[in-house]
Amino acid sequence: MSKTIMILGASILQLPAIEKARELGLHTVVVDRNPNAIGFQVEGIERETISTIDTEAIVAAAKRHKIDGIMTLATDMPMRSVAAVARELNLVGIDEDTALKATNKAEMRAALQANHVPIPKFYKISNEREYKEAVKQFHVPFIVKPADSSGSRGIFEVVDLNNLKLIEQAYQYCRPHSRGGDMIVEEYMSGPEVSVETLCVHGVCHVIQITDKLTTGAPHYVEMGHSQPTRLRREVAQQIAEVAKAANKAIGIDNGPSHTEIIVTSEGPKIVELGARLGGDNITTHLVPLSTGVNMVECCIKIALGEEPDITPKFHKGSAIRYFQQHAGTIKSIEGIEETRVDRGVQQIRIVHNVGETITEIVDSGSRMGFVIAQDDDAKKAITDCENALRKIKIRIT
Repeated sequence: MSKTIMILGASILQLPAIEKARELGLHTVVVDRNPNAIGFQVEGIERETISTIDTEAIVAAAKRHKIDGIMTLATDMPMRSVAAVARELNLVGIDEDTALKATNKAEMRAALQANHVPIPKFYKISNEREYKEAVKQFHVPFIVKPADSSGSRGIFEVVDLNNLKLIEQAYQYCRPHSRGGDMIVEEYMSGPEVSVETLCVHGVCHVIQITDKLTTGAPHYVEMGHSQPTRLRREVAQQIAEVAKAANKAIGIDNGPSHTEIIVTSEGPKIVELGARLGGDNITTHLVPLSTGVNMVECCIKIALGEEPDITPKFHKGSAIRYFQQHAGTIKSIEGIEETRVDRGVQQIRIVHNVGETITEIVDSGSRMGFVIAQDDDAKKAITDCENALRKIKIRIT
């Protein structure tokens, strides 16, 4: 009799996990509040139309289906539900204290600080009065962000302490993105940005890959590209790996994945944030398998079911993703995609917002209109493949 896995979320982000679970022959229960979610279209699954943050209802559904494991992919919001189910059904997974630390940036910062893991100077604030007091403790630039948001939502960089309108704008922009009302003011960190993709098995944290990042920069820092493996020096990569492992231990992750974002400052690597789940933006679903041969989605399913994952690299190649540049307007035409799909290195071209849709400037990850993924002998060549493809695809926005 096959085991039963519950996957929280049925969006495009969770689709690879749903498809992999079915490929493995598992009885697959998928949870999402959207009855039309793309993951619900996969044949052979059982659907539960429940919000992924409705913990009580999810626990009840997990008991009803007598599941053997639970997981999510590329999103922080369901992590507390995952932890509650793991506790109630005695399954492999993070506990609720770890889930809190991994989904609330203020709690995360406090845990990392207590365990001497390098982080930026920060203040947790809950209202405008506290915000104005915290601002006085910083030079510019500094960052304002929600304590409990994701996908680059609500992030704002303040670059002028004398510009009171800009300081007020940062607060007003950030606050609506905070579900609990708490925000963080923290020092701006300058240097290369990376993420570390890890899997913890029986208390041992294994670094599977280190990803270089490309962002829009100020004021919102939306990610516009990733590449693997990191092109930083070997000794720097080792420092990054050690900081990521220390962060996982501080948060309390013993079994399962993590996605740790780090900036390599002049003082060394410092933690931006850590998620107790696989990274999004196609990093762990596409880039890691293309650069290492390790299927992190399958590994996470096996860990959740109490089985041993195969984390051994099969090869050492380069992979990259680059997102389309865009401006606000209506997409009138997109040309050259089919011809470009056969170009050197190109593995996937995806359009998220298509002809006829009205789009915005890139203010968060959901506003990006599409991307190209490539694989090649090394990261530099994979990046070049992506950039060549983007140049050939002609997009008209008016």
